[in-house]
Amino acid sequence: MTSAAPRKPRRQVVLLRPVPGRTVMHELWAGSKLIIVAGIGVLLTFYPGWVPIAAVAILVVVAAKIAHIPRGVLPSIPVWLWFLLLLGGVTATFAGGSPEFAVGSVHVGLGGLLNFLRITALSIVLLGLGAMVSWTTNVAEVAPAVAKLGRPLRRLRIPVDDWAVAVALALRAFPMLIDEFTVLYAARRLRPRDVDRNRRARGRQWASEMIDLLAAAITVALRRADEMGDAITARGGTGQISAVPSGPKRRDWVTFAVVILVCGIALALELTILGTSAIQR
Repeated sequence: MTSAAPRKPRRQVVLLRPVPGRTVMHELWAGSKLIIVAGIGVLLTFYPGWVPIAAVAILVVVAAKIAHIPRGVLPSIPVWLWFLLLLGGVTATFAGGSPEFAVGSVHVGLGGLLNFLRITALSIVLLGLGAMVSWTTNVAEVAPAVAKLGRPLRRLRIPVDDWAVAVALALRAFPMLIDEFTVLYAARRLRPRDVDRNRRARGRQWASEMIDLLAAAITVALRRADEMGDAITARGGTGQISAVPSGPKRRDWVTFAVVILVCGIALALELTILGTSAIQR
């Protein structure tokens, strides 16, 4: 009798933790990455065609190669997500639309399926774009970049520095809280459970465990906040978080030029040659 093979652990999502390295992508100014992400987001919002999506996907893949992003940072895709995508594709096919092909006497339209695939590809590209910023940007660089980008808003008496500090603290606390909640959940699973076949008793036990878990999570979050507050006070207060000098350099302007060139070519192709042929079809 052979023992069952051990189950391979599923890779978790690695976000808000930069991948170690000193590549060009890591050395870019955080504000440049935020501007590029915002510009690409506006482009894909108004022109979510196949050509702009493909162009942005190429940029993301090339940036990942330059930054030496390993495949291990990619999370494992659960089976239920594949099932939902398959169900969504089948459901979208029923919408019909051009192009169409005939199966005997039945005409099947692929317009709905193509739109579903386009939206799915757009979502994947935007997630990859955000992940690239997360994997190549130190959290400490975000607050000075946000403060510098929002400098014109200070004339309107908008507390830009406070917003930058709030964003920086949220980005710093998010990975720590995820780790703490993971430990709490693992500890909850190790607790022995009372075997009771009564559905009402099981529901009451589940509600009691959820209340205990939420109380423990709130306690951990408050403890982490207190420790972070003491550390910030010891380092000179919140003003030091956004006071670090930062700004674009030569490599940032080269990156801007490359992104504008690629996105401009993709937009021109979408509005002229490929867009015209798609309308004619």
